[in-house]
Amino acid sequence: MAFTPLNALNAFLAVGRKRSFSAAAKELGVSGSALSQSVRQLEARVGVPLLVRTTRSVALTDAGRRLLESAGPPVEQALQALKTATARPGEVTGSLRLTVPSVAVSPVATPLLTRFHQRHPRVEVELRVEDRLVDIVAEGLDAGIRMSETLERDMVQVRLSDAAYRFVVVGSPAYLKRRGTPERPKDLLTHDCICIRSPTSGAIYQWELERGPRSWRVPVHGPFITGEWRAMVELAEAGVGLAYVFEPGVKKPLERGTLRLVLEPYAARVEGFFLYFPSRAQVSPALRAFVDVAREVTAGAR
Repeated sequence: MAFTPLNALNAFLAVGRKRSFSAAAKELGVSGSALSQSVRQLEARVGVPLLVRTTRSVALTDAGRRLLESAGPPVEQALQALKTATARPGEVTGSLRLTVPSVAVSPVATPLLTRFHQRHPRVEVELRVEDRLVDIVAEGLDAGIRMSETLERDMVQVRLSDAAYRFVVVGSPAYLKRRGTPERPKDLLTHDCICIRSPTSGAIYQWELERGPRSWRVPVHGPFITGEWRAMVELAEAGVGLAYVFEPGVKKPLERGTLRLVLEPYAARVEGFFLYFPSRAQVSPALRAFVDVAREVTAGAR
């Protein structure tokens, strides 16, 4: 890869977004050694390290993070402009990078992305499914989907779902027969619960319940800890303990009777899912089109 400032900058941006030289090299169609050399030359030119490399990972330095945040959007816009130049009048092209939590894939993301692809088939969408809280600016993403309570104030929000979602406690018939059914939030303290480890903080999550104006945060304990909701559901169906899950994620187990709702009057309601993106960002044609489709899908579901 011949060194030019723009080539080197694009190489760094790819590594910064992917946090991986091999993944960035694959994206750009170059060798890993050529990519590494290009980034080193850029670091020499700017006079500061941009990346911290180990044998297992790549991380941004403070200078690298600032460069990714400031240079990423205009470089992406320039690349989008090159793609747009070959498009037919009115056709949307380019790419869109989204982060989505696993619980939002089936009820929200899949129907939305299907409609979007039908409308704009030349837009390439990269979907990152992860349950940690993602800084979309620092990681070079265009937008994300989250529940409203985890959104930063400087984000534009577009509602994607009704506010009728609940987090519920479930257990298998075998477990409830063996251990009994809890009637009040404090009863959970005497039960085996499938604990949730936050993928962002690493802390064990206290189950949140509510009834009318009252709310509870219960420090449950049990034989299993996980941060993956599908594992929680399968373990609960196997009868090893109670699980606290997003209600749409247990629709089928509830219908077939392998799980039952517990403490339903105390189920916590959430505001639903929102598409979000930085208010200061210059919105690309692909993102603008995605927002338009999101609003259509949401309006049609009401």
